Amino acid sequence: MIAPSDLTFVAALCLARAGLKVNTDKAYLIDSRLAPVARREGYDSPEDFITALRNRGDARQAWAAVEAMVLPEPEFFRDRALFDALADRVMPDLAHARGGEPVRVWSAACGTGQEVYSLAMRLAEAPALAGQVDLFASDLSERSLEKAQAGLYSQFEVQRGLSARNLVRHFEKSGEAFVLSPRIRQMVRWRRVNLMDDLTRLGQFDLLLCRGLLGQLAPEAREKVLAQLQGALAPGGRLVLGLKDVAGDRFDRLAPELGLHGAPGEAVRSAA
Repeated sequence: MIAPSDLTFVAALCLARAGLKVNTDKAYLIDSRLAPVARREGYDSPEDFITALRNRGDARQAWAAVEAMVLPEPEFFRDRALFDALADRVMPDLAHARGGEPVRVWSAACGTGQEVYSLAMRLAEAPALAGQVDLFASDLSERSLEKAQAGLYSQFEVQRGLSARNLVRHFEKSGEAFVLSPRIRQMVRWRRVNLMDDLTRLGQFDLLLCRGLLGQLAPEAREKVLAQLQGALAPGGRLVLGLKDVAGDRFDRLAPELGLHGAPGEAVRSAA
């Protein structure tokens, strides 16, 4: 079992690099998440891996440890009513407001891509929006981004939220897995982004989705990231957060996006 001092080291590493809040009381969870990383890096145990991190300070391995601590929520069309509302009402409204300029959409902390691909599939069925939307996606994890770009998902993964109709229409069988069509994959541009870094270089976005991450951050990091996300919104832009992403008073000060409160499990707000 990982020693308490090593648990504290891992928690401090995650906090410093990504603002992640790691509960050192859950040693079993830290052990289970670091075990495959340790094996991949050639160590016999998580304890040996942590010792190497302490002694060598290898930046790549340190990031591998941090990325392993993020709890992803990979599911296609998670809260389907939200995607219907975005595609049927919010996106057309944004496209109209942009007056012919592309609507810029960013899926932040995208994990292995299910969220942004869900939106891409929905938009592919909306001819009126063809050519009017630029989709961007980012994550902290290089491994997650590689999987997302490949568009290759297991039987278990496609069964999580994906309808039989969308599976047949947009995927092809590849051995025991399913690969997303090039048409949908090519709709998205990818980039590794740490949301604790300066985001101004990315420009501004009309629609920004960041669901499931804020609740994993330490309070100060959560406030910082939320402020940065707000700053990345273009005037009139929409920010989509999960209701579990506790954001404090700053979130309460965001103006409500009318008509989207009914999307189950989500909070949708617009830039003030």
